[in-house]
Amino acid sequence: MKKLYTTLAIAIAMLVAIPSQAQISWGVRAGANLVNMKMSGDVLGSKNKAGFYVGPTVKFTVPLVGLSFDASALYDQRTAKVTANVNGIEGEQQVKQQTIQIPINIRYGWGLGDMANVFLFAGPQFGFNVSEKYENWSWKSSQFSVNVGIGATVLNHVEVKANYNVVCGKSASSTIENYPGNSRYNAWQLGLAYYF
Repeated sequence: MKKLYTTLAIAIAMLVAIPSQAQISWGVRAGANLVNMKMSGDVLGSKNKAGFYVGPTVKFTVPLVGLSFDASALYDQRTAKVTANVNGIEGEQQVKQQTIQIPINIRYGWGLGDMANVFLFAGPQFGFNVSEKYENWSWKSSQFSVNVGIGATVLNHVEVKANYNVVCGKSASSTIENYPGNSRYNAWQLGLAYYF
């Protein structure tokens, strides 16, 4: 029993020590959204899909080889031209989804110390709608998505990332009378960050 208490005490001491030894870096992140808008319903389609994101970011590097975390608060915009065929008449509307996105990623990297490293990352992302209202279109007030990607850091300050963001559930619904449809705004994301 004494060994168990000693082991627990050591484990707790290590958990308390890790945050105090963690390196914290603050920065700014920006990038492009290559939107993959999924539509349901035979009368709905989409094209010209693009967007961008920008906002502050923070990175925590823990004293375990290759392990780190990042979190950001991003203004995220995704646009598309939505087409609808109602009673044989085709119409088109450009819609713009604007959200505040909070991605939280765990990262594992390999590299050359402070010179450069390459890392894989994955994690959840929480989004909150700030879009304007559109006729025939209804946005969800919040959404959950998941990121999976790869990145590289150079000179401990500049970071490049590429990932796919998968929305879990619908992003919006069509309110065209008698022609319901849903969409998901998944996106390939290419980004650049600078840590001070």
